[in-house]
Amino acid sequence: MVNIGIIGMGRIGKVHLQSITYHVKNACVKAVADPFMNEETKEFVRGMDVGKIYGDYKEILADPEIDAVLVCSSTDTHAAVSIEAIQAGKHVFCEKPVDHALDKIQKVADALAAHPQCKFQVGFNRRFDHNFAAVRRAYDQGKIGEAHVLKITSRDPEPPNPAYIKVSGGMFLDMTIHDFDMACFLTDSDVEEVYVQSAVLVDPAIGEQGDVDTAIITMKMANGALAVIDNSRRAVYGYDQRAELFGSKGMAATSNDTLSSVVISDHQGVTGEKPLFFFLERYMESFSEEMRQFVDACQSGGEVPVGIHAGMQAVKIGLAAKKSVEEHRPVKISELD
Repeated sequence: MVNIGIIGMGRIGKVHLQSITYHVKNACVKAVADPFMNEETKEFVRGMDVGKIYGDYKEILADPEIDAVLVCSSTDTHAAVSIEAIQAGKHVFCEKPVDHALDKIQKVADALAAHPQCKFQVGFNRRFDHNFAAVRRAYDQGKIGEAHVLKITSRDPEPPNPAYIKVSGGMFLDMTIHDFDMACFLTDSDVEEVYVQSAVLVDPAIGEQGDVDTAIITMKMANGALAVIDNSRRAVYGYDQRAELFGSKGMAATSNDTLSSVVISDHQGVTGEKPLFFFLERYMESFSEEMRQFVDACQSGGEVPVGIHAGMQAVKIGLAAKKSVEEHRPVKISELD
């Protein structure tokens, strides 16, 4: 049994607490910590049979019963808390991004190098989605052949509050960062070059914050494949999450998940369900699966499925995308080294 402490009990912290409690048999959440925890959250935590509730996360790091910690606090704390946890000898699951600054991510990598017994996994949950995992499985099995073209569609059902832009790092480091990681995952390759065409078409207030809400991103992968991502902060029909990998032997493509597969045909036309509304509905099982694999790595001593390299690469691509928008040119990832 892996005893876990969760640092940060906002929305994603609660998701992981539920996933572990209900769907991960070989793990148990023993403690949570959050300095801003209200009574409603405390009641939620107690309802999950968590015995220890702290205001200071250092209490979790000092607890000898805790084997692993989940870093679900605000993004600006991810790297520092991860390093403290590693130095305390804990395995770490860190929500994305590890940080917005590459030098801070490198400090986490350095801490891991000094404590090789500690496992460190980054929370790119979409790798564990049943649809995307099936595309990668087909690629690994040689059914697609050499990867030639990857197309990713990723559109949110509604835009965030513009005030969120300031703390999130903007669209490329908050929303598209998942798609950057997905491009690397589905082609089994890093990115070499990024070019972005972008606009503010959804909410002028987002543009006033210095961000964009619509983008077409083209990338050259290290293995020679080409990738295209199209992003929008608002798709009126729901959460649009699709991918297509085309190669020398064939193609694998995914559709959106819907509440049911029912299609109604009548005198008015042929209609079906809209996509599931947002990420909690669409990706709930993926959160459970990524946690199962993290716990298995902690127990077995094996490799985690998404390590610090993936965490670094996704942020590099995001920063390159922002640079491409600012300078109106293709940007090589090597420029950020």
